[in-house]
Amino acid sequence: MGCVAGSAAGLILDALLINGGKRLEGEVRISGAKNAALPILAATLLADEPVRLANIPRLNDVTTSIELLGRMGVRVTVDETMSIEVDSTTITEFEAPYDLVKTMRASILVLGPMLARHGKADVSLPGGCAIGSRPVNIHVEGLRAMGADVEIDNGYIRARATRLRGARLVLETVTVTGTENLVMAATLADGQTVIENAAREPEVVDLIDCLNSMGARITGAGTDTLVIDGVERLHGTDYRVLPDRIEAGTYLVAGVITGGLVRVRDVRPEHLEAILAKLREAGATVNTGDDWVEVDMRGKVPKAVSLRTAPYPAFPTDMQAQFSALNAVADGTGTITETIFENRFMHVLEMQRMGADFRLEGNTVISQGVKQLTGAPVMATDLRASASLVLAGLVADGETRVQRIYHIDRGYERIEEKLGLIGADIRRVSD
Repeated sequence: MGCVAGSAAGLILDALLINGGKRLEGEVRISGAKNAALPILAATLLADEPVRLANIPRLNDVTTSIELLGRMGVRVTVDETMSIEVDSTTITEFEAPYDLVKTMRASILVLGPMLARHGKADVSLPGGCAIGSRPVNIHVEGLRAMGADVEIDNGYIRARATRLRGARLVLETVTVTGTENLVMAATLADGQTVIENAAREPEVVDLIDCLNSMGARITGAGTDTLVIDGVERLHGTDYRVLPDRIEAGTYLVAGVITGGLVRVRDVRPEHLEAILAKLREAGATVNTGDDWVEVDMRGKVPKAVSLRTAPYPAFPTDMQAQFSALNAVADGTGTITETIFENRFMHVLEMQRMGADFRLEGNTVISQGVKQLTGAPVMATDLRASASLVLAGLVADGETRVQRIYHIDRGYERIEEKLGLIGADIRRVSD
């Protein structure tokens, strides 16, 4: 297997050192979407032939997924361009152990495919980012409705089924991983499955497109009702993962917050509409092409924006921390309300150490923009919080040291290199 990004343990002592005050100008190529690559890697377990995947990002979470597949006996080949071939016909183990699942919640996505294809799956209850409770009950109840025997035993979900049966599933809440797991399970079920209140995110659509290219029969992608007609087998395919809209949004905010001119390339602008609307509201001139978006903020101070996170196509929870950084130095008062996760404002306390004027009221952070943040040592607490602290460091006076950046390496491919190419003074150091 080729070389990919190292494990969290190996990066725990790394930090990012940022000298703020540089205007960012230039172009950034956006990587493949982490939140599409992970479920698609899990979906390879459904195929009875090799699956070849392109545009896979070099991320710790991808490394963990590959390690998990390898631990099961699956043959995974990675080349220098991060094109991956997965041959799941060699699988020998049907367990996702705690030592891997605890570092990445998306490991639960092997549950549906393993159960559908092999009739058994033992998956540890997940870990991942400390951003609040993300219960697995919707996954479990959905599989039970499809005829599986599912127990929670000693921290593991233990599921068994001879063959899953089609069912009508009405999801209690909109859940991305829950939708993905149940869609994958339903592809090989006997009969038709209808999933209502399904997630509509582009990454869910990308998974469905990949499954259909493997021979699945799924309609309704991008709507809240999915219809899956079960088939006897899924075959191999060649598939290219879609671009990462959250990475794109983060670099666009970097351009706006520094008063710069930044273009992101290899993106799908239609997936960024909620983000672009708020960047325009902040005062940016936004231009788009077939596969690029550009923000021009030269000579302007951003205006504070107010927003409320909600499932796609509304404003994404994975971008609210970055907009908190923008509001910290924007002109005026802004409010950001988080409706998806209950513990996703840990970056606020760190930015307050840099001089941000924030007030927390329940699930809302109220900001009063300040003219200047001050560099300080800060600690990343989760993936998107780390990105927001980097953004704050880009506009802070003096040096900002972002510690525990193994979080950021879970979701951003070589962030210091990409920011450096457009003018940031940023480097990775041993902490």
